[in-house]
Amino acid sequence: MTWLVCLVGLVTALELFVRADVPHSIHILFMAIAALFGASALFGIAYTLLATVLVCRFFAQVTSAPTSFPPVTIVKPLHGDEWKLIDNLTSFCQQDYPGPIQFLFGVHDSADPALKVVETLRQLHPDAHITVVTDARMHGPNRKVSNIINMMPHAQHELLVFADSDVSAAPDYLRHVVGELHKPEVGLVTCVYRGRPAPGLWPRLSALAINYHFLPSVITGLALGLARPCFGQTIATRRTTLEKIGGFAQFASLLAEDNAIGEAVRAAGEKVAIPPLVVLHTCDEKSAAALAAHELRWSRTIRAVDPAGHLGSALTHPFPLALLALLLSGGAEWAWMLVLAALCVRTVLTLQSDSALRQSGRDLWLLPLRDMASFAVLIASFFSTRVVWRGAYFEVDRNGLLRPVQDE
Repeated sequence: MTWLVCLVGLVTALELFVRADVPHSIHILFMAIAALFGASALFGIAYTLLATVLVCRFFAQVTSAPTSFPPVTIVKPLHGDEWKLIDNLTSFCQQDYPGPIQFLFGVHDSADPALKVVETLRQLHPDAHITVVTDARMHGPNRKVSNIINMMPHAQHELLVFADSDVSAAPDYLRHVVGELHKPEVGLVTCVYRGRPAPGLWPRLSALAINYHFLPSVITGLALGLARPCFGQTIATRRTTLEKIGGFAQFASLLAEDNAIGEAVRAAGEKVAIPPLVVLHTCDEKSAAALAAHELRWSRTIRAVDPAGHLGSALTHPFPLALLALLLSGGAEWAWMLVLAALCVRTVLTLQSDSALRQSGRDLWLLPLRDMASFAVLIASFFSTRVVWRGAYFEVDRNGLLRPVQDE
């Protein structure tokens, strides 16, 4: 592999440098930093082994079945004709749910190509109760929240399921989500997700990051009580709960509106349930620049929500940390052992995650490159507060508020 050849060449060059006639103090400094990265990599290896066990345990749980099937409104804000949009929307129309379902779609622009996809959906599912809202009003810089606010007067039912347009779900999804909402004190249900890549290298790299780094970290954080997530891929709640927290208007200027909604529900005294249920999130980045922009926005969103946790997450990247130890030690034997151990545990986590979800994995050979890229994105996220969202540029303050800016 090209990346392995480059690595060996770089290690060889640094080994010559370390063994060269350099000041002893410089040599000691290099070795001390290498030891620090080595210790961090050891922590990351232990974390990865723990995450492997916790992922398997999480998906071995049994979800709750509903005792009744009340009417549900599924709310989907749309923007453009995304890859596999018709498949994503169809998956919600094919739910094995006996109760009435209203499908509520919203766009800002009457010329939005997503509307043609909705018309195709009507033809494929003529019995589906589909409502479309076209409303250009903006209630803040968060276009998604503004879209939802415009749609809400048209929602007909007490139970509301908000799901992003790039999400697809299994036929039993709605049953399980409603079953969780039937539990006492549960005010909101959200779901973890896996990436489903479009053809091409960049979507595959995007899906790898979601499936084998983000998802295990969320499950580990939940198990250890370190994470309180809420994901826009699924937010199921009651209208009364939304009224209790004051509606959506307060979230229209936030980057991480989904996390803020979850925190508001918890602050209102109700629980946020996260069942062992996974939905699929479409990955369709067209270029390296698009992938970097997306992941930087994602990483800076997490940094805005949990700065300390975001910094600590550097320790969940054992392979890049082991590589740094290897490079700075000039190819020490112990560092090579760390690199191999990190690769092994990351491979085990990948295979076990796929097995727990009964899904076949792919692109295992890309995992080292993906891990190095993820670590680079994490580091880059600390050097700016600017994000790109659907072609628009924003600055994000320490409270997660969005401020539109002009592209320079």
